[in-house]
Order: sequence, then C-alpha cells, then structure tokens
Amino acid sequence: MILYEYPFNERIRTYLRLQQLFSRLGQLIPRESPIDHHFALITLFEILEVSSRPELKSDVLKDLERQKQVMNGYRGNPAISENALDMIISQLEQNFESLNALTGKIGSKLNESDFLNSLKSRVVIPGGTCEFDLPAYHAWQHHGVDKRQADLHQWSACFIPVAQSIQMLLKMLRESGAAQKVMATSGQLQQNLPQGRTFQLLRLRIDPALALVPEISCNRLLVVIRLMQQQEDSRLIASTGDTAFEMTLCA
Repeated sequence: MILYEYPFNERIRTYLRLQQLFSRLGQLIPRESPIDHHFALITLFEILEVSSRPELKSDVLKDLERQKQVMNGYRGNPAISENALDMIISQLEQNFESLNALTGKIGSKLNESDFLNSLKSRVVIPGGTCEFDLPAYHAWQHHGVDKRQADLHQWSACFIPVAQSIQMLLKMLRESGAAQKVMATSGQLQQNLPQGRTFQLLRLRIDPALALVPEISCNRLLVVIRLMQQQEDSRLIASTGDTAFEMTLCA
C-alpha cells in the first residue's frame, strides 16, 4: 500500500518536511561516496532553510508540553500501563529540555562557518560547485570517508534535538487516529468532519496496483479527495470508478 499524508495546518506541514529531510540525511551520511556526501550537505542546507522559521522552536516546545499534559491525564486509568506512561512522559521531558537548551535560531551555528557559507551560496547555481569555483570544497570531497562523515555529524548535531522532538510528536499524532475503510464514488470522496475536534493530519493508504494518485483538499470542516488515474506516460486523468481505500484522521 502507498501511504499519502496531508497536513491540515502549516505547523504540521513543516514537521513533515523536516522529518523527510532528516530521514534523507540519515541515509546519506553513512554512505561512503563523495557524491552522497555532496547531497547530504545540500539536504543540510534545506533543513537549515526550513527550520529557520522563528516560531518553529516555540511551536515544538508547546506541542511537547501539550502532549505531556495529555499523557498525565491518563494517570490512574486501569487500561493504561503506568510504566509505559512514565517512559513516554520522561521522553517528552527530555526532548523539551534538550530543545529548550538551544540558544538562538535552530541551526544558527552553521552560519558561522565560512566554508559552509561559501558552499551554500554556490549550490543554488547549476554546476556551481565545480573545483574551479570551490577548490576548498573539491579538496574536502577528497578527504577520507571517516573525516567527511565526522564533519557531517558535527554539522548536523545542532539539529538533533528538533529532529528527535518532531519524530516523537509525529509518531504520537499518527497513533491518535483510527483507520477506516472509505469509498470514492465515481473517483471522488467528500466527507464532512465532526465539529468539536481539530484534526491535524490526514493519512491515506491506496493499493499501488490501482495506479491511482489522490488530489487532496481539506480544511477544519471538510475533506475532499479526488482520485486521478496515472497513465503509462505518467499523465493524470480523473478516475470515474468506485474505489475503496483506507483513510485515517489524526487529531
């Protein structure tokens, strides 16, 4: 099944983007090729750009505190393991303290590096990182694998608290929803959302054998999903069939 996720607000949109970037960075750094480490650096600059929002840190801290209060509300519930609850609350507190200890904007230390600044200004130019443009970077790419990996770990270390916090928040958000089977009639599903609940994330699972791609539009009152048929040349045309798939609303 192919999983599609759609955020209801800009805060969750930013969390999802950062999670994807952190995942990519985590896959690229352990590799040994200089070209993989080149794209690891590009990913690092993307993370720096996305995380530069001044409200990001406060948003994550507020969400961690809110989840802690929610978890504390389960105290005394006989259906909830107290040991498991203590572990989750402890992890929330650790993430809060680690992120709160960061001074300034997230990733601001990277801007203090002349080497990284010179590289960041050139990667946006097609072919702008050639050896005649950036001889120092060309030399860095010829360093040993261990040296390059150590540098990448050092440069990315300032993002660890936010990466761990967002990972935990999104995990808890995804687990808050219950999957349900729905039917798109004539290729379209329109569903009113229950009042009194604020949903933050929509998740869809669609069988890849159907060759369908969802076009999603949603707000606090309504979800509209239009299924598009993917042709062999990758063109999309509106599906007219009745199709069942799995949908999860996460609050």
